[in-house]
Amino acid sequence: MQQSIKTPPRTIMEVFQMLPEGTLAELINGSIYMSPAPSTEHQRIIRELAFILSSFVKQKKIGEIFFAPYDIYLDEHSNAVQPDIIFIGTRNKDIIKKQNVQGVPDMLIEILSLGNSNHDLILKKELYQKFGVQEYWIINPETRETSGFTLKDGKYISIGQFSGKILSTLLNSDFSF
Repeated sequence: MQQSIKTPPRTIMEVFQMLPEGTLAELINGSIYMSPAPSTEHQRIIRELAFILSSFVKQKKIGEIFFAPYDIYLDEHSNAVQPDIIFIGTRNKDIIKKQNVQGVPDMLIEILSLGNSNHDLILKKELYQKFGVQEYWIINPETRETSGFTLKDGKYISIGQFSGKILSTLLNSDFSF
């Protein structure tokens, strides 16, 4: 569907919000980053892990799992991301809106994109720490190596590195994929 522009955008957030639905883009610290389509193994991991986590979360009735593309507005003016997998606990459910999430999810999982790993390993890790995401996982799709971080006193500390599994301190369980 084409959209006519009645007035030019005045902020970077307005520019971001004008991108066509389904655009793989994120707004981080006032800069727009475009992403290529994910690889096959990237998609396999999202499918497997989202299914496992969704089943666990639904059975325990502790929140909801979402997956990309889905906008997470960390603030109103310069930070909107599309993490691969999102967990929002029941106590935090008011951040779930009709079109997106407006606030800070409890746990985010990113699967590295080939050729752009620093985006998730550095830039987004710093962003998620700054906004107070309680748990952050990074997965290498080629090796299935996972690295987990939990927030303590405003800083990420390592949960550990694993192969083909996540050991979530937040959910008090491990998940193999």
